[in-house]
Amino acid sequence: MNGKSLLVGPFNRVEGDLEIRLDIAGGRVTRAEANSPLFRGFERIMLGKRPEDALTITPRICGICSISQSMAAVLALADLAGAEMPPEAMRAAAILHGVENLCDHLTHFYLFFMPDFARPAYAGRGWHGQMAERFTAAEGSGLRAALEARARLFHIVGLLGGKWPHTLAIQPGGVTRAPSARDRIRMQADLRQSRAFLERQLFGAPLESFAALETAEAMAAWETGDAGLFLRAADDLGLAAMGRGPGRFLSWGAYPLPGGPGWSGGLWDGALHPADPAMVAEDLSHSWMLGGAAHPMQGETLPDEDMRETAYSWCKAPRYGGLAIETGALARQAVAGHPLARELAEQAGVTARVGGRLLEIARLQLLLEDTLAALRPESRFMERAELPREGEGVGLSEAARGSLGHWIRVEGGRIAGYQIIAPTTWNFSPRDASGTPGPVEAALVGAPVAEGEETPLSVQHIVRSFDPCMNCTVH
Repeated sequence: MNGKSLLVGPFNRVEGDLEIRLDIAGGRVTRAEANSPLFRGFERIMLGKRPEDALTITPRICGICSISQSMAAVLALADLAGAEMPPEAMRAAAILHGVENLCDHLTHFYLFFMPDFARPAYAGRGWHGQMAERFTAAEGSGLRAALEARARLFHIVGLLGGKWPHTLAIQPGGVTRAPSARDRIRMQADLRQSRAFLERQLFGAPLESFAALETAEAMAAWETGDAGLFLRAADDLGLAAMGRGPGRFLSWGAYPLPGGPGWSGGLWDGALHPADPAMVAEDLSHSWMLGGAAHPMQGETLPDEDMRETAYSWCKAPRYGGLAIETGALARQAVAGHPLARELAEQAGVTARVGGRLLEIARLQLLLEDTLAALRPESRFMERAELPREGEGVGLSEAARGSLGHWIRVEGGRIAGYQIIAPTTWNFSPRDASGTPGPVEAALVGAPVAEGEETPLSVQHIVRSFDPCMNCTVH
């Protein structure tokens, strides 16, 4: 397959539509172009609506991370109104958001990422039999156990949010339901069941033991649970050296709480820098969009109906200070200062990306337990928030897949501008005006492609390590 092009897609087991065009020479990928082929137009839908309509419309961007979209919209409206949630409402909102993100991580690991290792192409590897038993699609024992654990966790969303997806429970002034002491006991029981699943099946050991790992070498030596099975296969396949991204990691900070965010925000590139939203601009040079590069507060979404030949994706290309940035669980944990995540960020490949997600699963369970223990049902959970007829607001949050931002501009009581940059918009962006590839495009260069492979396994591992949600990408 030397000197040829290959179109891979549509991908199964990713959220939404995705195509990857590969140039291949010498059995390796030499160039990649990521295409988000479905334009949905939520940013256009928002124009002319009342500001509060964002709470109803934007969560429908995605059915798997709708609370993340809701949280970003809430924070944008709260910024517009100069409002702040009461402390207990912040805790309740963080629990709602954190449970959804934890469920997202379990969905990705068990249903989207790991089934690739059960493929017949890996038959004969020492770990393949276990992988097939645990992760064969619709049959694996690990998949069934994860779905049961996920369903139990969503009991918490039912208690606090009333329904999932698309709950309206989180508002700029707080949350709509004040949980009772009995509710807190029931939620604690759900979290105990979640911990039991994680310790029995995913880690095969106490969560605190995995969360305490400080080096990539220590993580590589982890042998128990499904995490150990993944690390064994990753070592055998050389996934640590495969799929290296740009090496720059962004997090806006996760889970606003009374004493500050559960995990702080920033930019990590081997050193920690403050995260400055003013540094963000969206490049349109390779997108089927009209207009020039702009900060999202001034940006527009004007689809290019002629779909000019110099472009190849509906996805815009967000850049931070002109640079391509990776976002996600690894980024979040590296920015938050965890020593294992910072060492993994130096590798920045498939093993590091998935290892960062495993680390976050352990740490998020612990954060949820602490936040719920601090929740005081007798306290106030809602304050009035009046939305002005003129103004701007920014809502910066963290979905499971990474940094999420909503920018709103209101004129005459109606939305005059609404722009969204989702995690997969960052990670699966096309090239910018300088020709710099987006993170997944850069990560795919050098991936091995065997003769006759039409959907290369290496490409699937790399792409799925980012956990793409293409529905959110072009909203």
